[in-house]
Amino acid sequence: MFENLSDRLTKTLKNISGRGRLTEDNIKETLREVRMALLEADVALPVVRDFVNQVKERSVGIEVSKSLTPGQEFLKIVRKALEDAMGEANEELALNVQPPAVVLMAGLQGAGKTTSVGKLAKFLKERKKKKVLVVSADVYRPAAIKQLETLAREVGVECFPSTVSQKPIDIVNAAIAHARLQIFDVLLVDTAGRLHVDDDMMGEIKALHAAVKPIETLFVVDAMTGQDAANTAKAFNEALPLTGVILTKADGDARGGAALSIRHITGKPIKFIGMGEKTDALEPFHPDRIASRILGMGDVMSLIEQIEQKVDKEQAAKVAAKVMKGQGFSLEDFRDQLVQMRSMGGMMSMLDKLPGMKNLPAGAMDQMGNKQFNKMEAIINSMTKKERLFPDLIKGSRKKRIAAGSGTQVQDVNQLLKQFTQMQKMMKQMSGKGGLMKMMRGMGGKLPPGLLPPR
Repeated sequence: MFENLSDRLTKTLKNISGRGRLTEDNIKETLREVRMALLEADVALPVVRDFVNQVKERSVGIEVSKSLTPGQEFLKIVRKALEDAMGEANEELALNVQPPAVVLMAGLQGAGKTTSVGKLAKFLKERKKKKVLVVSADVYRPAAIKQLETLAREVGVECFPSTVSQKPIDIVNAAIAHARLQIFDVLLVDTAGRLHVDDDMMGEIKALHAAVKPIETLFVVDAMTGQDAANTAKAFNEALPLTGVILTKADGDARGGAALSIRHITGKPIKFIGMGEKTDALEPFHPDRIASRILGMGDVMSLIEQIEQKVDKEQAAKVAAKVMKGQGFSLEDFRDQLVQMRSMGGMMSMLDKLPGMKNLPAGAMDQMGNKQFNKMEAIINSMTKKERLFPDLIKGSRKKRIAAGSGTQVQDVNQLLKQFTQMQKMMKQMSGKGGLMKMMRGMGGKLPPGLLPPR
């Protein structure tokens, strides 16, 4: 996400370091580069103009704090301007109303409305502990109704039935009545989309909005459409009293123009961001965290939340207890860790949130890719239970059999065993007195063993 913009900005901001003071002259070239980076990221021109002016006003003549270099001071200013452009803080859904809280989803066809309804239902059910009902008022696409029914089953929420022969207003009113009767906290309404903004579509959704009076009206928009996303959001905002935006397909958007433009153009906050196809790939949009990611500073808070939600705490506690008692760390434990990483969206999803990862050499990033972890898991799965518990048994003929069974080469098996040995040593260090601190000092801020490219 935002790779192009992030790369351009981090390279540009390095040029300002080493100054004793920030002046108009010494930031002129940097601001020009920032402007070009934003335009290339497909950020709307008025947003770019305001952004650059804001950074210039805050920077010129500022005395650099003793604890910061000019580069760090300027980075702070750019980060604050990015946060301001995207809305400063996350705005949650206003669900504290007499149930059911009706949430209407609007947007163009193909933006990901139906998928977003499923993702949001899962988010509200699991993270907010809400009883959720979903309904499709898209009477033009029978496939949309079927798709929502399937998604509802997948995420474990109820889907109110509807057919193409009904009127959207009648469908939603019936769903509201059912939600009241069955005491649902939230009703999510999927509406019809069109391939472009047209009067008929706007007239229909206006009438639906007036009839059902939703507490939230969310505009769902594809991040990959860049500046067009902001313009479409503006058209919808003029027709409907939008309360927020869901930005979808952000994992495929290397530019980031939509995220930086929408708030400025519509005045409405981005409330959620879709980061993949899976039903759990929806995150609350935190402008401060996104600004940190864009500037290569990581997003540790989101990573902590991700680990909190996805890690099997019981399994982790068992492994920790085993290691602390000096009972060793087996290949089965290693495999379980790889499986847990995959459940958190894969290694690259986690690394993207760590500070300074952009500065790693390309070989290290390749070594930590999801393909590499899938390969490692396949190798361990091709071993017998005895081999996983006693890796010293794995010699020549066994290595050939394991490589053949996992579709890999013998050198891949050797590499995995080497990485596992390093991991075992690290776990052994942790189990001793003051082990964790000793291990951290020994690593000297480097990556854990097994995550470095082979020498």
